[in-house]
Amino acid sequence: MFIGHFGAAFALKPAAPRVSLGMLFISAQFVDLLWPGMLLIGAERVEIVPGITQMVPLDFVHYPITHSLVGAAGWALLVAGVYAIARKYRAGAIVCGIAVLSHWVLDLLVHRPDLPLMPGESVRLGLGLWNQPVAAIALESVIFIAGVWLYCRATRPADRLGTWALVGLVAFLVVIHVGNIFGPPPPSAEAIAWVGNAQWLFVISAFWVDRHRRAA
Repeated sequence: MFIGHFGAAFALKPAAPRVSLGMLFISAQFVDLLWPGMLLIGAERVEIVPGITQMVPLDFVHYPITHSLVGAAGWALLVAGVYAIARKYRAGAIVCGIAVLSHWVLDLLVHRPDLPLMPGESVRLGLGLWNQPVAAIALESVIFIAGVWLYCRATRPADRLGTWALVGLVAFLVVIHVGNIFGPPPPSAEAIAWVGNAQWLFVISAFWVDRHRRAA
């Protein structure tokens, strides 16, 4: 799942209006922001296997640190704790923790059974919607559209940039999402890792967008 995670971040804004959209992006994508680094240092592994699912040609061989349920829960507690200490905003800390954990839950819907419950040998789960492309695309689209709608209801533009920067961010995410679906398989696992680090551009953009919007 890609765009659905960002939809979850948008959707959580009303629950904690003082949390920047950029921080919500970091939280909702936290494990995927860690994952590229884990690939580059060899702590986790992915292989390109065209046809392994109808939508995504990736075999997530080993990623218990970032994508196990126990791992995600641990990262959620860490992010929530750090945010609570830094910002003294309890609702924001809870929402950030929920956003981190939501990543595993949403991945569960689309991944084939490759999501471990905990590091080490364990049961692997996944409902496999990536083998049902129409259903997977519809699910992500609904989550994303609903999230953007909730964000727009919870905030209002403080200036013209507050409108057009948001439009640009949403359009950027949609274009990348369409490219992920219909583009060719990545050339290598290393390329996946380096491109994955580019997700920080979305985070920076989200902080910028939120600076030009105010709570409704």
